[in-house]
Amino acid sequence: MPRVARLSIAPVRSLGLSHPESIELTPTGVLEDRRFYLIDDDGRLVDQLIAGALVQVHAATNPEATWLRLTLPDGAVVAGDVELGESVVTSVHGRTATGRVVGGPFAEALGPFARWSLRIVRCDQPGGTRLRDGRIRNGISLVSDGSIRRLARQLGRETLDGRRFRMLIEVEGARPHEEDEWLGREIEIGTAVLAITKPDGRCAIPTHDPDTGRRDLDTLKGIIDYRGLSEDRKALFGVLGEVAVPGRISLGDEVHVRARRLAEAIA
Repeated sequence: MPRVARLSIAPVRSLGLSHPESIELTPTGVLEDRRFYLIDDDGRLVDQLIAGALVQVHAATNPEATWLRLTLPDGAVVAGDVELGESVVTSVHGRTATGRVVGGPFAEALGPFARWSLRIVRCDQPGGTRLRDGRIRNGISLVSDGSIRRLARQLGRETLDGRRFRMLIEVEGARPHEEDEWLGREIEIGTAVLAITKPDGRCAIPTHDPDTGRRDLDTLKGIIDYRGLSEDRKALFGVLGEVAVPGRISLGDEVHVRARRLAEAIA
């Protein structure tokens, strides 16, 4: 029976991951996850694809996102209340994020890791980015240990760190790509129910070392070599979904697959 092996959130998009023992899922996902993001002085998104070293900094916030704490690699901490300034709208990989610029010392502390001036933005609402129709979708992401082992074998490695994929939920005890069989179904984990709706089309972020942010392994080519590309030319690895029933998920919770959902319910 697959069960939860690791949970990962990033209060600031592209900064280092945190691994709580449990998460509380709301209709839009985990309130603290990706509540903040980074832009340059021209308002363009700055993420791990551009500045991989950002993963060396770890962030924490509360569900209301009224305070923020950054922990730098040398142990120094920058923390304080979130002071909101001007409103901004940002393009985020085909989606739209709306928020307000955060004042204080946070952006300056991150500048050396991006190697240029940054601004930090708090999303106006939990859930982060939105589709063109204004909806928040894909509030959860999931990958199995079986899939990660299969990719490791393709790459000639004994093991592969699942943190590379920055998935909200990692499960253990699953067959390679067993999560693909859950597409169009609901799964129960803890007290939450998740609707698994689509495969996850990967970008180059998993090619980065999750501790340093340096590109050190061509995981994207590895996926394509044995899985090929989808009709829309994406390398698929792991799955995305929605929160059908809010609830709490904890380490060790078992994954129970429900019967297939009606097509119109997940369209």
